[in-house]
Amino acid sequence: MSIVATLVVGADGSTSQESRSAGVSSPADRQIFLQRRREVDCIIIGGNTARHEPYNRTPVQLVVISRSLVNPVQGNHLALLWNCSAVEAVAKARTLFGEKILIEGGITMINELIEHGVIEQLELSVTPFTGGDERIDWKALLAKFTHCQSREVEGTTFYSAHN
Repeated sequence: MSIVATLVVGADGSTSQESRSAGVSSPADRQIFLQRRREVDCIIIGGNTARHEPYNRTPVQLVVISRSLVNPVQGNHLALLWNCSAVEAVAKARTLFGEKILIEGGITMINELIEHGVIEQLELSVTPFTGGDERIDWKALLAKFTHCQSREVEGTTFYSAHN
């Protein structure tokens, strides 16, 4: 594992409920999500994700990409605020922290990194939840990769895609 993006969506493509991914997550997704975080050198998110999700504690270095000068996760002593592109952030994080980088940013960041060939693997969780906000076409997202495996755990389908 090197550069991995992770995303959870409901069955209808909802990426959030009331601006938070927890509303579309499941217990199985949460467990695997937390385990994945402990296996990387660095987590990268965008400013919007940092403002809406609980990032006050992370097990590894956290990079927040934002144009704002205000760090939205000030309570996290492992958080850094960088004003750069996602592609630049990944390159810089690899140099500073190591090869294993987890992208937990939103779909815009993930698509940008896929377009630039930076994402090596996508870990997508599809829960039974429907009726949330910010819907995406998760099947089209998976189609950007040539290989895809899936497994189901307690009603949540986990897709692992790579080229």
